[in-house]
Amino acid sequence: MDIKLTKHDKRYIEGTDDVYSIMQRVLLRDNQIDQEKEHLWMIGMNQAGYILYIELIALGSYKSVDVEPMNVFRVAVMKNASRVILVHNHPSGSLTPSEADKDITDRLIQVGRILNIDLIDHLIITPKTYISFRSTKLMDELEQSLKYVPTYQVVERIRKEEKLIAKEKLAVERDKTKTEKAQKELALAQAKALANALFNKGVDIKTIAKLMEVTPKKVERILGK
Repeated sequence: MDIKLTKHDKRYIEGTDDVYSIMQRVLLRDNQIDQEKEHLWMIGMNQAGYILYIELIALGSYKSVDVEPMNVFRVAVMKNASRVILVHNHPSGSLTPSEADKDITDRLIQVGRILNIDLIDHLIITPKTYISFRSTKLMDELEQSLKYVPTYQVVERIRKEEKLIAKEKLAVERDKTKTEKAQKELALAQAKALANALFNKGVDIKTIAKLMEVTPKKVERILGK
């Protein structure tokens, strides 16, 4: 879901306070029920820091939110974002990153590298305050992690192919009703595009499955094997 900026919101991100100022108002605009659920947003920017979009990626329960890596970067690829920031809320008011928070950030850093999109920060917010992974040096630590680093090099062509397929698919979907079925078809097409691009580069199915966080059998189905 695309989040619209108000006339009071800055269009350029110069620091974490700018991010929080915008996302605090977004969080407070939710009704009381939704404020008690975890949200995951992504802010997409160009290289100069101009905001291209703010997207609600996932809406979870009061203590967790499920994240699909392909969904996180879907809009970033379509809108040519070169830099992104993740933001999610903790309804409990705690600003301590969970192990799941750190793990998904670690994973998304590596996916972003494949697509040549920099994940530059991850903020945990509450209605009153926030914490930045970058400011606390946690982002630096995760960028050095080898947990999700693939064993191959992916060239720029993969991103160009992914962007082209995504744009073509988006153009088709603009003329259709935005139903759940259409969204699932779009996600499948993008997953197939990435899986095929990696497979054509010689990446084995097991590694593709780990990267996309699915089973090898699902990758085989995506690839039509």
